[in-house]
Amino acid sequence: MGESSEILKSAVAGARKTLQSLVHLDGHLEKAAGLIEDCLRSGGKLLVCGNGGSAADASHFATEFVVRFMKDRPAYPAICLAGDGGLLTAAGNDYGFDEIFARQVAAFGLPGDLLICLTTSGKSRNIERALQEAKARKLKTITFLGRDGGSTIGMADVDLLVRGDLTARIQEAHTLLLHVLCETVELRLIGKKKYPVNTRKFKERPRSPGLSRVS
Repeated sequence: MGESSEILKSAVAGARKTLQSLVHLDGHLEKAAGLIEDCLRSGGKLLVCGNGGSAADASHFATEFVVRFMKDRPAYPAICLAGDGGLLTAAGNDYGFDEIFARQVAAFGLPGDLLICLTTSGKSRNIERALQEAKARKLKTITFLGRDGGSTIGMADVDLLVRGDLTARIQEAHTLLLHVLCETVELRLIGKKKYPVNTRKFKERPRSPGLSRVS
């Protein structure tokens, strides 16, 4: 049995333990889903941010709302604040890395919008600054955290804390939580006759071989 096999077994065991620990977050997930639903139903938008792997998760999450998760339905407004290289480098160069997300919250955020932040350590200063800016502008907030939540815990309206020591397992758990929220909110929104944004009817379109939903 090779080294990769041992690593795989260890990773699966660690992932199983971490994912099973998420069951206690059901109440927090319900609150988070409610915030997202209320925001989109009232015509607001989602602003999503994170650093590194969490930036990729932020992009993934925003994409699921703009395009779709499981079913064809109207597009919902979601912006990944980690996606524009020119904007990020300009803000970082002129105001410092701590301000790269807060500056965008100041530019795009309106009362009724929702800021969603991901940080596995809970110690990212630019996430803290984004949350502070959101609060000043009367945005609701959700955080996806890891370990003990760091200095960020308690700053948001809803904290989704994955307790664990390995960043990889925390990120995997964050992905599952993001997917649960996508499915929950999508089912709630398409179950109503009226949509807060694009009301054009969508028809199921045949897919080309090899193409699937964004992964």
